[in-house]
Amino acid sequence: MENEQAEDDLELDEYQNPENQVMIKTHERINQNLCGEIVKMEEGYVELSLTTIPDMLADDVGLIHGGFIFGAADYAAMLAVNERNVVLVASDCQFLSPVKLHDVVDVVARLRHKEGRKRNVHVQAFVLDIKVFEGEFKTVITEKHILKLKLLEDEEKMSGTQNSQRQKS
Repeated sequence: MENEQAEDDLELDEYQNPENQVMIKTHERINQNLCGEIVKMEEGYVELSLTTIPDMLADDVGLIHGGFIFGAADYAAMLAVNERNVVLVASDCQFLSPVKLHDVVDVVARLRHKEGRKRNVHVQAFVLDIKVFEGEFKTVITEKHILKLKLLEDEEKMSGTQNSQRQKS
């Protein structure tokens, strides 16, 4: 029974990272049907393949909403950084050509720059040999999960302190 579970776990790991070159540390619960399946993953480099589906349609003509292409690019950028607590803080991107239903979008992300906790990732997406998307993604690695940081609590405390100081004046 334990061997069967171990084999199942191994198959899952192989599915998530077919070449088993790099262990995935981030965004483990992403729906790969909506954000792309990992084709190749090395340190600082990722290739994804996204096959567009009806849930991504923006209209009756077959246009795919750009948010799904951006989502695949964002997912690729996160995997290129591959740190447990990586978050997107900014992006500069261009949608270069429309994507339609049943297109296969190949996404490539390359880590370009590291400085402290900051990482910059260049991402391109293609349908066949047509570039449909290109962008620079700026990310930050946080010490804890972004939702477990005390940023909001600290901001509220500071705001409350400032308000009470104003009332005393």
